[in-house]
Amino acid sequence: MKKLKQILSNKNTVTFIAAILIVLILYFFYNWRVNQATSPVRVPYAVQNISPRTQITKDMIGYLEISQSAMKGNVLTNENTQILGMYTNVNAMIPAGSLFYKDAVIRREELPDSFLEDEELKATGKVPYNFTVNVKTTYGNSMYPGNYVDVYFKGLDENGLLMVGKFVENVKILAVKDSSGQPVFEDAEENRTPSQIIFAVTSEIHLLLRKAEYIRNAEIIIVPTNAALEENGEIIESNVKSETIKEYINNQSTMIEEDSTDTSTSEDTNTNSETNNQ
Repeated sequence: MKKLKQILSNKNTVTFIAAILIVLILYFFYNWRVNQATSPVRVPYAVQNISPRTQITKDMIGYLEISQSAMKGNVLTNENTQILGMYTNVNAMIPAGSLFYKDAVIRREELPDSFLEDEELKATGKVPYNFTVNVKTTYGNSMYPGNYVDVYFKGLDENGLLMVGKFVENVKILAVKDSSGQPVFEDAEENRTPSQIIFAVTSEIHLLLRKAEYIRNAEIIIVPTNAALEENGEIIESNVKSETIKEYINNQSTMIEEDSTDTSTSEDTNTNSETNNQ
């Protein structure tokens, strides 16, 4: 112990030992960094060309080993959580042999028109209706895709009296978009302001809502509801709740019938014209 104290009291000896330790630390750190950079990493890659807006399936993915130093950019390394079942971005073409990068792979709901693939639209033949909103009308940005709302109508009757009532109930929200058309809730790091909500409604309700938009001094109001599910879990279909409001909206507009072309009449007319010319 006494000899150790004597050695440590010698400044030259301490400096020499410190220098050796520093060299050893630098040597091992350098080797660790080199091994880390050159050690092979197993990463997924595309085994075929994957077009934009395409769902990525297991048969499109292969694996290869590359060094970490070759992994430039935001390379995705986990097939199950980051790639499988995802979609290629609208402007991204992933060529065969390419690694998967973060900017090129997105969730289905991040596609601009993903709401058009909603199961309710496909199963029931409903159509989307876009409704202009802001933070206030969405109750502090608390309306999410998959939620249900009731639609209220406010207007003035023929006598100038205020008329307010529930118009349609149990309307499903398909998407919530900002002013640039981006999904409001897709990126937790970016604070996006709601600008429009897209509903799934029947063609009849869609037409009534469009008419209501153009009625002077009229307003459509949406209110969150928890009544969309029955006790057995089946969805209650959206439906018109006030025939009075429906009648009022229809009375404020004129129905335009679609033009129909009668080919037989047209052919007869052409035939008569040719006969007369002869």
